[in-house]
Amino acid sequence: MKRKSAIIILSLLALTIGTLTGCAGKTTQESKDTKDDKTITVGASVTPHAEILAIAKDILAKDGYTLKVVEYNDYVLPNTALESGELDANYFQHQPYLDDFNKENNTHIVSAASVHYEPFGIYAGNTKSITDLKEGAKVAVPNDKTNEARALLLLESQGLITLKKNAGLEATVIDIVENPLNLEIVELEAAQIVRALSDVDIACINGNYAITGGLSVKDAIATETADSLAAQSYANIVAVKEGNEESGKTKALVKALLSDEVREFMNSTYDGAVVPIF
Repeated sequence: MKRKSAIIILSLLALTIGTLTGCAGKTTQESKDTKDDKTITVGASVTPHAEILAIAKDILAKDGYTLKVVEYNDYVLPNTALESGELDANYFQHQPYLDDFNKENNTHIVSAASVHYEPFGIYAGNTKSITDLKEGAKVAVPNDKTNEARALLLLESQGLITLKKNAGLEATVIDIVENPLNLEIVELEAAQIVRALSDVDIACINGNYAITGGLSVKDAIATETADSLAAQSYANIVAVKEGNEESGKTKALVKALLSDEVREFMNSTYDGAVVPIF
């Protein structure tokens, strides 16, 4: 009886030790898998960001990294996916937009590097030039806070409206203090404005959406000047979740995007619509 009990106890001990060893082995393997993870998943707008990342992909491959690009057609999902951990980084937005997004959504996303600038432009719809605008003309602008301010500053630079003093990058339609032509400001989701050109007289369009819609910066009837407040503020950034700024993946991604190959690609491909700032 005693011998049988001893055998049972020894068997249980062996089983327990085996289970613990197996768990330890699994933990070690999981740590190894995490350590050896060389895939960088980046969310991006289709144009020009995903196209630029395609050039960075070959550079990253030389450093042993695999780049996976997830394309988005809006300005919200790339940030929520980054915050939730589905992405390692995203590349589609500028700092003012990110600051506003973090504030409104309690997210914790930061810039890892500034990469390029896309001149914001006014494009012709039913009216072909600014001087031809009539009383009550319809003007489409993005409806998100930061891009609307950018559009309004551009309209102001063309003498079409006057904004409240010091409205700056926080400007909204309620900050318009002078509107000589009584322009009707039509607020639309940024990605939809190109499609709405036939419904308005002129439209203020983000550079990437203009490109996607088949427009060239040369088509614009007015653009931001290089020394404008907007041009200095709206550089497109590589964004990561706070705390990952110095990770191996982030450093490798930034190095690839700020490379000579990427600069040359931007300058030779986008005809002034995408301007590297490095």
